[in-house]
Amino acid sequence: MIINIIQIVLAVLLIVTVLLQRQGSGLSGAFGGEGEFHHTKRGAEKYLFVATVILSILFFGTALANIVL
Repeated sequence: MIINIIQIVLAVLLIVTVLLQRQGSGLSGAFGGEGEFHHTKRGAEKYLFVATVILSILFFGTALANIVL
């Protein structure tokens, strides 16, 4: 029961962090939509990226724990 609640909270947080990331770096950039050059992540963009990776790992872990338990 508690794992389900944790998984729902992690899913909402993961959705929020993905939506807060920069809009232009999506699929349109892969096909030459914006024509921007390579840049490094700085400031809030870097923290959002790291938070997205951490939340996705935690979400995957709770999903596995939900299957096992």
